[in-house]
Amino acid sequence: MKSVLPPATSRFDGIDVLRGLSILAVVLLHINLRMQAAGFSPKTMAPSWLFHLLFWNGSNGVTVFFAVSGFLITITSLHRFGSLSRMQPMVFYRIRFARIAPLLLLLLAALSVLHLVHAPGFHIPPQKATLPRALLAALTFHLNWLEAVRGFLPPNWDVLWSLSVEEMFYFFFPLACLLMLRLRRGVPVFISFLLIFVTMGPFARTVWTANEIWREKSYLGGMDAIALGCLCALLTNWLLRRDPQIGKVRQFRLIGVEIAGAAMVLLVAMWPHWPWMEFVGRTGLDGTVLALGTCLIIFATVLRGAVGGRITGPIRWFGRHSYEVYLTHEFVVVWGTLLYAKVHRGALPLWFIGILLLTAPLGAIVARYFSEPLNQSLRGARPAGRDNLVNTTL
Repeated sequence: MKSVLPPATSRFDGIDVLRGLSILAVVLLHINLRMQAAGFSPKTMAPSWLFHLLFWNGSNGVTVFFAVSGFLITITSLHRFGSLSRMQPMVFYRIRFARIAPLLLLLLAALSVLHLVHAPGFHIPPQKATLPRALLAALTFHLNWLEAVRGFLPPNWDVLWSLSVEEMFYFFFPLACLLMLRLRRGVPVFISFLLIFVTMGPFARTVWTANEIWREKSYLGGMDAIALGCLCALLTNWLLRRDPQIGKVRQFRLIGVEIAGAAMVLLVAMWPHWPWMEFVGRTGLDGTVLALGTCLIIFATVLRGAVGGRITGPIRWFGRHSYEVYLTHEFVVVWGTLLYAKVHRGALPLWFIGILLLTAPLGAIVARYFSEPLNQSLRGARPAGRDNLVNTTL
């Protein structure tokens, strides 16, 4: 399981497209939810099928992020350490801390101030949690559990639930690599371990709990997508080791795999009302199908070395800045919705577009002047460029 990636691995444009589409889906869902909560009805903006596709796929976007995280963490660890069995946990944790902690701490500081001044849309209701309790949940990555027990927190707090799931993965991943891959038959054991998580995902989203919030936000409910991403990275690396030119030799077959993956993703995103699709939803397999389709796209685009063009440029920008946009977009969404409710001027679709577009400069400013400089400083690395795979979280 040695890494065969070259020393300077370029960004994967196909993955940035996936992340860009996912963060756009998350932002559009939250605009939709905030507008509906404010008493407005965006449903008239588009036909029902298109409205569903555009404005109800935020949760699916998070599932895509989970699969991407599993892939990138595995592939970059193979590259960085030479093999997963040679993982250095403290180095791994330091790199993850450098990427995640600065912006998370800044966000929590801002949310604390807004809570204390009782800013509309940011104050935590006392029956849900106190400020210290919410901070503890965010910093110890169990905010998803807190919401399952107490109910949803304000929007900017709520987005941190997915970080709770990812951080559990980041904590246990290097330990699992060391414990399992150093065994005599470590590779089969490690793969079996990942497959167990894939199997448990649908059950965690359905029969194992009646709590609707926990079904959506549980640790195990998101781990099947992450595990599939890890398996995809292992297979990709193994094929590259056998044949570094596989992307050129199998170009047309890989395009077919990519199309199949895109069809699976679109199928779940569109959610046609076919009887067998209702069965997929009831059994929780929709998330697994979505993650598998995502992995097929990742697998094919990475092996092909697919390079994005000008058309996908804006989407890839959102993908490269997905973490910053994810943690900051609710400021724009909440205040934009409050402003619309106050002035109530202009067509609602234009407000949707305006709020969506304003999340970009906020994310860009935060990334350029805060999170990335601190990330590079804490990592002791050179300034980030196109050849650095550092943005491996939301």
